Amino acid sequence: MTTRAEYCVIACAEAWRDGGEILASPMGLIPSVGARLARLTFAPDLLLTDGEATLVRPDGTAEGWLPYRQHLELVTGGRRHVMMGASQIDRYGNQNISCIGDWARPVRQLLGVRGAPVNTLNNPTSYWVPRHSRRVFVERVDMVCGVGYDRAAGARHHRIPRVVSDLGVFDFATPDHAMRLASVHPGVTVEEVREATGFALVVGDEVPCTREPTAAELRLIREVLDPGNTRAREVPL
Repeated sequence: MTTRAEYCVIACAEAWRDGGEILASPMGLIPSVGARLARLTFAPDLLLTDGEATLVRPDGTAEGWLPYRQHLELVTGGRRHVMMGASQIDRYGNQNISCIGDWARPVRQLLGVRGAPVNTLNNPTSYWVPRHSRRVFVERVDMVCGVGYDRAAGARHHRIPRVVSDLGVFDFATPDHAMRLASVHPGVTVEEVREATGFALVVGDEVPCTREPTAAELRLIREVLDPGNTRAREVPL
């Protein structure tokens, strides 16, 4: 039986389908397993990095050198696809990882803006949310870190391919780039997703289920990429 965490891995992996020779920058356990799965299956040209200066194979062994200057060229030239987390995200894909509450006197301090503006304006950026709730999917983010479609002002490489949560997959394939429910994970209903979202999602007449992993993909996830089942720490269902 496929677990919810494994459907999330598949959904994250799909973010890099048809990307070609680009740098994957997954942040988080399930996105990392997803990127490595994509590299081993349908995205063989995908570049993986150790986060410092080395290009790596899916098993973590070195396969090349990525000097900082070249890394920045990939970042600013649209040839990297990041999958970041989001403490808050709104209907247009504006993301917050900096603070909760007013910036001058926040209720809670988070990671800080970090590289989110550069990521979102200069290369495709997707998001991973392991616990879908109204606290994360909000009407308006308290501070814009990652730039959404309503603020991108025609930035050349701005694109948010998908948002993956433990409930489903979301995209912005609507006339005004408002968030759309693209699929629900098996066992999740559309009403559950609506109830857990703090704004009105665009929902079609029929919402498909997230695709099933192939037998080969399941074997890779369970025996090669994450034999210790650490993915269940992020999504325990």
